[in-house]
Amino acid sequence: MSSRGNWGSKVGFILAASGSAVGLGNIWRFPYTTGKNGGAVFVLIYLVAILVVALPVLIAEVALGRFTGKNPVGAFAAVRPGPGGGGPSPSPGRRILKSLMQWKLVGYLGVLTGFMILSYYSVIAGWTVGYFFKAVTGEIQQITTANTEQVYHSFVSNPLLQICLLAFFLFLTVFVVARGVSGGIERFAKILMPVLLGILALLLVRSLTLSNASAGLAFYLKPDFSKFSFPVVVEALGQAFFSMSLGMGTMITYGSYVNKTENLPGSTAWIAFFDTLIAFLAGLIIFPAIFHAGMDPAGGPGLVFKILPVIFAQMPGGLIFGPLFFLLLSIAALTSTISVLEVPVAFAIDELKLNRRKAAWIIGIITLGVGIPSALSENFLGLWNYIWGNLSLSIGALGVAIFVGYVWKTSKALLEITKGSERFRFAGFWILSIKYITPLSIVLILVGIIVLGITF
Repeated sequence: MSSRGNWGSKVGFILAASGSAVGLGNIWRFPYTTGKNGGAVFVLIYLVAILVVALPVLIAEVALGRFTGKNPVGAFAAVRPGPGGGGPSPSPGRRILKSLMQWKLVGYLGVLTGFMILSYYSVIAGWTVGYFFKAVTGEIQQITTANTEQVYHSFVSNPLLQICLLAFFLFLTVFVVARGVSGGIERFAKILMPVLLGILALLLVRSLTLSNASAGLAFYLKPDFSKFSFPVVVEALGQAFFSMSLGMGTMITYGSYVNKTENLPGSTAWIAFFDTLIAFLAGLIIFPAIFHAGMDPAGGPGLVFKILPVIFAQMPGGLIFGPLFFLLLSIAALTSTISVLEVPVAFAIDELKLNRRKAAWIIGIITLGVGIPSALSENFLGLWNYIWGNLSLSIGALGVAIFVGYVWKTSKALLEITKGSERFRFAGFWILSIKYITPLSIVLILVGIIVLGITF
């Protein structure tokens, strides 16, 4: 059996890639980012960002992966090998300059970014498991507005518990990835994604029937354009990239397992649709519940872990819907951690010639070690998110756009994109976006992050 593997079906690829995109970014991060950025106006900008910027990059990453059949480092190196050739031996300074000019460094950045995001993302994923058990045991029913901060801080400041939850979540992730592409990632995605959608549907029905749900819907769906600002645009763009798992090599890696007969424009459109749908549904669940409880929608990152437990404690049926919600979060987190771990695993298989099981367990153990500082300190976790989830992710996405648009060339990329499809109707717009709109948008994100101190 090949260590590398391939998708067994079109549905399997779509569900697995959607699972990668669907994660805490949709159900934890999207609602609190929407809340602090004025509600519906942020949602509107986010939807535009998905269509105009994120989807074109998604298509580019999947196409690059399928064309080369390699991990991010191998993909960049295959299309554009590093400078070399005959002639006299270059000076040390020139050798360093040449090494810095190699495009595969963008691939290395993607692999490193994915690995580092996994190290702290798994800590937050562990919180979802911890709060699921709080909900199942009924402890969540004892949480009130007065003690929710204390409960949260007591939970995250327990070092042994945090390390155990981190290790548990990484164990689940490694277990799936070690079983292979078709037998592990695809098989579990076919189970987890329908379960996730089913839980979302149940929670949606309950939330929309709460008293004062209409006020939450108005905040979420009726734009107040007085809230429009440059920081809101930057955060919407950043959320689109983070949510779709772009800039960290995940979609290049997943694309490398795609059959040449697959319709890439159609499949990537489905991935973007599912990702956006689940984020949108999460907002439809959370904001009516927040307004029902009379709480602040701009609750920030603690929205899910500090505010929602209070809501579930007050809500009729909270004993049922609390556990369901945190189970939903745990499943969403797992579908993402699986995909992020696959990036360094694919690199180890392709470049280091390790077998899949050994690569998955070695990288999982290293990730546990690297993740411990984030498990022990929220400040450290925030710093890591700023460096890897904001700066590095944006730089990686910018590298992909420039590489596909100007190095690989859009004409060659389109030959790969249109294999297996009768027609790519939006080819002209895709070229415009990948060459001009996307790079400019990412520069705006970087300006917002570096100059204005915006984080997402």
